[in-house]
Amino acid sequence: MLSFAFSVLFVVFLLLTLALRYWLARRHIRHVLAHRAAVPAEFSEKILLPAHQKAADYTVAKTRFGLFAALWSALVLVGFTLLGGLEALSNVVQQLAGTGMPHQLGLFIVFAAVSGLIDLPFDYYRHFVLEKRFGFNKMSVKLWLIDMAKETAVGAALGLPLLWAVLALMDKAGPLWWLYTWLVFSVYQLLVMVIYPIFITPLFNKFTPLADESLKSRINGLMARTGFTSKGLFVMDGSKRSAHGNAYFSGFGANKRIVFFDTLLDRLAPQEVEAVLAHELGHFKLKHIVKRIVMSFALSLVFLALLGWLKEQAWFYTGLGVTPMLDQSNDAMALLLFVLVLPVFLFPFAPLASLGSRKHEFEADAFAAKHSDARDLVSALVKMYNDNASTLTPDPIHSAFYDSHPQAWVRVKHLQSAGLV
Repeated sequence: MLSFAFSVLFVVFLLLTLALRYWLARRHIRHVLAHRAAVPAEFSEKILLPAHQKAADYTVAKTRFGLFAALWSALVLVGFTLLGGLEALSNVVQQLAGTGMPHQLGLFIVFAAVSGLIDLPFDYYRHFVLEKRFGFNKMSVKLWLIDMAKETAVGAALGLPLLWAVLALMDKAGPLWWLYTWLVFSVYQLLVMVIYPIFITPLFNKFTPLADESLKSRINGLMARTGFTSKGLFVMDGSKRSAHGNAYFSGFGANKRIVFFDTLLDRLAPQEVEAVLAHELGHFKLKHIVKRIVMSFALSLVFLALLGWLKEQAWFYTGLGVTPMLDQSNDAMALLLFVLVLPVFLFPFAPLASLGSRKHEFEADAFAAKHSDARDLVSALVKMYNDNASTLTPDPIHSAFYDSHPQAWVRVKHLQSAGLV
């Protein structure tokens, strides 16, 4: 009875998620197309109509593609769960690898390989059809394949030891395995945050010290005013893969690095770069990064505790199309099922995460306006939205549900209402 009830609950949430995605996508497409004919008045002097229309068309194309991808992902999820796909994979792996840890790890490896092959056409379409159509993709098929091979190797090198540790704890650490796993997972995440910018990202991109002395002097002045120190200023060759531009921080403590995409430096004036960097500094100085990490750790603790309970419930397995094994561990299956179905139950609550993120963006904008010229921040925002073909007229409900950053005009109005522009 519990098994059937859980199956029904899973299907209900899956259909609710698909219905929400469809409703939001249709609203978004209608809203963007309805405003395609004219640039919003507040941006009419800064954005040309062809650029505005390109952003609208790009947004509509991405939204339609995302909707199709979501439907396909739902079908694949049903195939892996209710239609018995995961159980079939488990049986095949058991025949090849036997029982115990080889079976547990093998199930994850085979699942990752099958999922990767299923996703491959979508990733290819995204880069070489969608992004290329709008002039953003700069990556060759060869580079795409090389990146894929590197990502697989890095994922295996970083992920398999953690997976082994988690499965070992689930099997040997007793009823509180989830707490010990959380401690290991938290330390692991912090360690990866430290080593990733130093050892991993250079495998994919080239980082060179910022050579523009004038810009470097301006940025050093900003960091001195805000009491920020970094390991260095670097330029990343993002243009070899995409025409999109960005800037970001990486690392912690004395290892903090400031990284600019070369595409960003090519498009923004020095004072605009300073304003963008001031915004990113705001996230650090206002403890947004620390708050997000703490929230992530708190949620992971809750979810692991939930998994600790669910993995002992037979209806959790049978309700998702899997017959739990009586003669060996079901830990890998429990972990896989949990990772697969959790997003289905969490999707309706996505606006809560977006709400907190947008609040942080407003605070970082205000910080930037105090430590640089707010007019330069507005100018940089407009250029970045324009260059990245981000629509200036998203549907408000769609934006509230999905977007971690507020709409461009909302950010500008917020700065104006605060008297910062």
